[in-house]
Amino acid sequence: MSAEVETSLRAPKAYDLARQAIAAMEAHKVWPTALNFELWCHYVTAKDSELAVEIDQMLEAGEPFTDAVGETLAARFLPKQKLSGELLDAGEALSKELDSVSRAIEIARESSEAYGQELANAKESLAGEDTGQIKAMVESLTQATQRVREENETLEGQLADTTAEMGRLRENLEQARREAMTDGLTSLANRKAFDEALQRACAHADATGETLSLAVLDIDHFKAFNDTWGHQTGDQVLRYVASVIGRAGNSLRTAARYGGEEFALVFPGESAREALVILEDIRVEVASRVLKRRSTNEDLGAVTLSAGLAERQAGEAPAALVERADTALYASKRGGRNRTSAADPIAAAA
Repeated sequence: MSAEVETSLRAPKAYDLARQAIAAMEAHKVWPTALNFELWCHYVTAKDSELAVEIDQMLEAGEPFTDAVGETLAARFLPKQKLSGELLDAGEALSKELDSVSRAIEIARESSEAYGQELANAKESLAGEDTGQIKAMVESLTQATQRVREENETLEGQLADTTAEMGRLRENLEQARREAMTDGLTSLANRKAFDEALQRACAHADATGETLSLAVLDIDHFKAFNDTWGHQTGDQVLRYVASVIGRAGNSLRTAARYGGEEFALVFPGESAREALVILEDIRVEVASRVLKRRSTNEDLGAVTLSAGLAERQAGEAPAALVERADTALYASKRGGRNRTSAADPIAAAA
């Protein structure tokens, strides 16, 4: 939150602002999750802020305030939500610096050893020659090099400790990077990781001419399920569906939680026909299982998935590919749900 909002929520009128936020959320049918509460506290406290203006525009347009919308707004306007992206950028820059320093240390060590060896070789080559003055000079340089080498041994010990610390720091940064790129609820790649993976896949496809396909998947009637059983049970369903989708991921494919109850799969090097087989396996597996509520063991019934699939056209931008996959997903919803639709008629026929 901004300093203004932070100060307001620690003032005597804080409870009134909190009640206003809850009332506004209820009026617009927004779930009172922690993230949404923070967004709407910001909305009622700073009505002239960019976030408030964005929310007002959405409300005027009649757009629903979904979990995905909340996550997107938080990433744009809430400082602590921006931290993960900033941490990734800083971590990558620092990692490059660490590589550069480590290499510079290694080059300096190799240069010192090579210099000492060259002097030693020069001394040997002058043995037996009547070049006393030159030999004396080389001897002096050799002794100086020996002293430098001894000093360098001490320095190398210190540098070894520094290098080890660098390694530990790099491990910590990599762990932070993994966490920042992972959805906390489902353990799939998060939206940022998905965006980066799709960018890389499109660039690789442009460079190699390989095929690339993208699928977006959405849990059918998930809002009604949450209304009936509550968010905790809804989270249980999200984790189950994510586990099925996640098994389709591998070192090349990226399985991600795109936002809310929506997921995505990137298929580098695979056509829509090939991806369609995998999507149908996922859809059938999810629909075939009768879920139970962990706390009471009640039958929850089965959930189903709708999916949209698009094969990338030559030179197509990532956003355009996502839009075509989304359009195919909406076709699945309109067609009765629990099905996969493809943007490409040939793949749809298959």
